Amino acid sequence: MSSPAEAGSSYDGLRIRALNKSFASFHAVKELDLDVPRGSFFALLGPSGCGKTTTLRMVAGLEAPTSGTITLAGQDITDKKPYQRPVNTVFQNYALFPHLDIFENVAFGLRRRKVSGVEAKVKDMLELVELEAQARKKPAQLSGGQQQRVALARALINEPEVLLLDEPLGALDLKLRRAMQIEIKRIQTEVGLTFIHVTHDQEEAMTMADTVAVMNAGVIEQMGTPSELYENPASTFVANFLGQSNLIEGTVQSSGSDVVTVDMHGIGVTIPAHRAHTDGGKGWIGIRPEKVLIGAAGAELDAPGNTIPGGVVSDVSFFGVSTQYLVKMPWGQELMVFAQNTGRDPIFRTGESVELSWRPEYAFLLDHAQDVKAGAEEAS
Repeated sequence: MSSPAEAGSSYDGLRIRALNKSFASFHAVKELDLDVPRGSFFALLGPSGCGKTTTLRMVAGLEAPTSGTITLAGQDITDKKPYQRPVNTVFQNYALFPHLDIFENVAFGLRRRKVSGVEAKVKDMLELVELEAQARKKPAQLSGGQQQRVALARALINEPEVLLLDEPLGALDLKLRRAMQIEIKRIQTEVGLTFIHVTHDQEEAMTMADTVAVMNAGVIEQMGTPSELYENPASTFVANFLGQSNLIEGTVQSSGSDVVTVDMHGIGVTIPAHRAHTDGGKGWIGIRPEKVLIGAAGAELDAPGNTIPGGVVSDVSFFGVSTQYLVKMPWGQELMVFAQNTGRDPIFRTGESVELSWRPEYAFLLDHAQDVKAGAEEAS
């Protein structure tokens, strides 16, 4: 998952090596290796119980690892107490002091450590989170989004090496959550600190993070930029957990340095070699629903290479900006198609004959030994 370099003083980010955490017979985190570059916005994404929060708590010092090491800015912090680590955590419940006003909530850590220049530092921090006008209000007088910004300011004013965000937007409604995603990303860009964000929300991770690590059952399934993970998933879990995927059984016919050719129920399809993640004779051909073109039987579709005839529309859902189709194929499987409602093409009705097509460069191939439904239930 990360570079093979050993933990040491040369690396100025967060480095985790062979990290394990067991609770009795339950193995929550398994042999985890991870490098988080300094100044990056990093997301640990996965379903409940995958080990992401346990990993965060070990970095914070709130859980002791069963084995392994954690270094930060070249210092081994594996066994240090939470208050000895240059780390601050923002939790879902904010944990603000209800009896203190916003100014004093933000100033709390500095006053406790008897830092000089508190007034100016708090003023700068409230300006950063756009709450100068709320300085003398109590937390109960603020909205959920404003309280979240106070919690951020209180953590950031301590100038930690790493800010840990544990499901920070989980208590907010959808509209406010989306606004706060943009806000937190803006703040991270301005202050330039390392943010590590734990979430089960795919959109949240994809919107905010530079790098996303998808966790499942205590291990990292895949790590990369949001676009890399979405466009070229390396496992069925990632393909299903991040968005939706059509996964179709196929048999590999030939493998070249550039292209893999696969028989898909009697239809030859090609997949770029760098998007083929199996060495076996069989695999799951993956294609995202929005990458599939739909047309009337015999229509010319703008996707040379993979055209699949014989489909029948089995379900139509209109979403305004797009229409979602389920199309039953000759081999009995229903494929999902998202079509933008540009007005150029008609909306098909249930029972109409159609054919599908996609460009080969959008497809990917996954290991047939993997569960084709892995990640789908957790994502929903």
